[in-house]
Amino acid sequence: MGPVSGLVLYVVIWAMTFLVALPIRIQTQGEAGEVVKGTHSGSPQQHHIKKKAWITTGVAFVIWAICAYVILTGTVTVRDIDWFNRMG
Repeated sequence: MGPVSGLVLYVVIWAMTFLVALPIRIQTQGEAGEVVKGTHSGSPQQHHIKKKAWITTGVAFVIWAICAYVILTGTVTVRDIDWFNRMG
């Protein structure tokens, strides 16, 4: 795995982790009882994007480190997941 592919892998893991973290601990305007005129009651009251981005960065790094270790050491190879014996 080269540096660019490692960076791409990290960005993909970060984006997936961020999308998972977004709905965690959100209080909607409807739940808070203060719906701003012109918005949906399901809109977030406070979203804490900056805090979630920092937490996501740390979690994504740990996941990326595990994936990079598995890829670089060859623990799991393409031949290990060749279930139909097409690679000979």
